[in-house]
Amino acid sequence: MPEPSALTLAGKGVLVTGASSGIGRAIALALGRAGAALVLAGRDRERLGAVAREAGEARAVAGDLTQDADLEALAAAAAGVGILIHSAGLYARGDDVETYGRIDMLVNNAGLSMWAPFEDVKDLSIFETQMRVNYLGSVYCTHYALPYLKQSRGQIVGISSLAGRTGVPTRSGYAASKHAMTGFFDSLRIELGGSGVAVTMIYPSFVATEVRERAFGADGKPLGTSPVREAEVMSVEECATIILRAAAARKREVVMTARGKIGMWLKLIAPGLVDRMARRAIERGR
Repeated sequence: MPEPSALTLAGKGVLVTGASSGIGRAIALALGRAGAALVLAGRDRERLGAVAREAGEARAVAGDLTQDADLEALAAAAAGVGILIHSAGLYARGDDVETYGRIDMLVNNAGLSMWAPFEDVKDLSIFETQMRVNYLGSVYCTHYALPYLKQSRGQIVGISSLAGRTGVPTRSGYAASKHAMTGFFDSLRIELGGSGVAVTMIYPSFVATEVRERAFGADGKPLGTSPVREAEVMSVEECATIILRAAAARKREVVMTARGKIGMWLKLIAPGLVDRMARRAIERGR
């Protein structure tokens, strides 16, 4: 994967959530090769530690953002690194930031998904969990990191989904949380006008990650297998390259695929057609 050479990242502080696998891992490795000083957050302690070691100058902070019992342990683990855990997200603490250096980029990538028609859902708590991780996790991270991002005139990157721009069958809770994320960051971008802080929103389509194996089924348990043809969709390396190029250019937003771009245009003039496209994509698994 081409290195994000346009980013001047040597020694810069970058926080990446959801870094233990998938898109977050690919982003962390690319940033590590570019010389960034990384703080990586994720639920899987062992895998996150492996990513941190592979990324080079990185610190790992493991924990499940939906479990209050993890918060104290996560806070202790993060001490002196520039972040702590607060409620549903991560925040920067002044004295720790002085120790760590600075926050130049926050990559809000952590997320959970689902794959079940709403009428089949037996456990409605999966909607709350997705909203807490996908949306509120980004809100808390951003709120507490923002003073330091303003000091560095830094960058906020939100990893959303095409489901954050249009409805998707079987993924109603996921789409709702990503729509919330889109509304939040679009509003924040306007508020931050003139501050020097850029907000870049990313809208991938299907990417070959493990998110669907871990996605909630109707019973509230992980699916275990992916309903998507993973070999036929975008790789995480390609996705990470697009994200970092967009960040380097401080773009407003990126819709990754031609189908997604066409769909955004068609939604203005033929929304019913977009609904059918979304249904067909889910049925075909790509």
